Amino acid sequence: MQKELLLGVEAIAQGAIDGGISGVYAYPGTPSTEITEYIQESEQAREKSIRSNWSANEKTAYEAALGMSYAGKKTMVCMKHVGLNVAADAFINSAVTGINGGLLLTIADDPSMHSSQNEQDSRFYGKFAMITILEPSNQQEAYEMTRLGLQLSEETGLPVMLRITTRLAHSRAGIARREISGQNALKLPEDPAQFILIPAYARKRYKILLEKQDQLKQLAENSKYNFFKPGNGSRVGIIACGIGYNYLMENFDQEECPYPLLKLSQYPIPENLIANLEESCDEVLVLEEGYPIVEEAVRGLFSKKMMIRGRLNGSLPRDGELNPDIVAKALGKKVTSGPDVPEVVTGRPPALCQGCGHRDIFAAINEAMGKYSPGRVFSDIGCYALGVLPPYRCIYTCVDMGASITMAKGAADAGLLPSVAVIGDSTFTHSGITGLLDAVNDNSNIVVIIADNESVAMTGGQESSAVGKIESICTGVGVDPAHIKVLVPLPKNHDDLVQAIEEELQYQSVSVIIFRRECIQVAARRKKKHKS
Repeated sequence: MQKELLLGVEAIAQGAIDGGISGVYAYPGTPSTEITEYIQESEQAREKSIRSNWSANEKTAYEAALGMSYAGKKTMVCMKHVGLNVAADAFINSAVTGINGGLLLTIADDPSMHSSQNEQDSRFYGKFAMITILEPSNQQEAYEMTRLGLQLSEETGLPVMLRITTRLAHSRAGIARREISGQNALKLPEDPAQFILIPAYARKRYKILLEKQDQLKQLAENSKYNFFKPGNGSRVGIIACGIGYNYLMENFDQEECPYPLLKLSQYPIPENLIANLEESCDEVLVLEEGYPIVEEAVRGLFSKKMMIRGRLNGSLPRDGELNPDIVAKALGKKVTSGPDVPEVVTGRPPALCQGCGHRDIFAAINEAMGKYSPGRVFSDIGCYALGVLPPYRCIYTCVDMGASITMAKGAADAGLLPSVAVIGDSTFTHSGITGLLDAVNDNSNIVVIIADNESVAMTGGQESSAVGKIESICTGVGVDPAHIKVLVPLPKNHDDLVQAIEEELQYQSVSVIIFRRECIQVAARRKKKHKS
């Protein structure tokens, strides 16, 4: 087939379609969002009736994917790294149950925290679950490894993790597609007890997982994506993991790398290939994007004393992304730096869009809370987290999805009154409902403000699971309907917004104020599409 110019995330999506998936499950999260969006917009996927709607959160996505696997179909579940924290219960246990149809977990990590609250490395989760991890070094490998992951999942009977990072996710390259695989037929598990993790069955399934470890190691040793090149006699060897291999090779243009080199893109770590470095080297530099997982592991694999260099010893920065210049410095190569940025150029922090309803929400909160000391407004992950910045300086916490309600509850329990939570509509249905239920059960004195822009606005305006449901959800978990208010955040309604907040601050229990206005960007796209 002719090559197609695709982002890394698009290459993964196309690989999954060509690899025969029957469904993709995901919650939007940069840098993973476009995988599912590509499948949603693919005519090929529509012709194959590939299921691709958004899930309420990453846990529900993973469990639904596991259900499709249970029915014998191949499936993929996608999320960003912090989303795996949400899905971890289902993910870790799925390694024990195993799979029926192939199940590929695609994780997009975000070193340098371009759009995330931490830099966690998902390879830790894969190692913890004791499954195969695939880490492509370029877009072509991303396409091929997506298909390989589905195949390995069915071959090993275990879920497989495909781990990428932001730079690979959002850069383009020409992709050569392969022959298209068909979808699986419906087929229930041969062992009716496979997916039943009561202790008596789980102990047997765990032994099976342990017994499969030698198979996973052998697959990594023989993988075409893991290979050793002896170099030209240098006593310094290199282990280049995933995209770190690309950063290394950019330093040699079309030349061969002169160092003994182990490319590593399939885990568990291939110990026999590692042994080649011990025979030819006295020093090893480990290039890996994220945590020093391989760097730590290889310290226990060499029988002779070897100097191991990388993120732990300062040869590479302990945080942030790698790039070709950082790798060059670690190799002792001269790096030419560009001119310093003039002082006249200042950073431009992100800001709420002009006309965004969140602006009116924060203006109302600030006025209503003006008579109290600062530090009483709790928030979490979403566009509304920008309320921490000038000119609003309104919110004081942003830890994780849904934490606004539970942190406000805890602060109120401690005696900090009034206590206000600000949460978005999609985040509310993602992980805020249970916190609201806790607050109702404890009769907590908090005001919950739901900033409802009827979309997952921060990641591009995807459809929110909350649309048309918020009032009934709040009533269903026990909030007094008399203290569930719905208002439109517009400048002309400012006095009404302030009054609603002030009134609910006087109520000695749980109250919910829903400020509802469509995301201005989503509205603009909708109107443009309607005109065309």
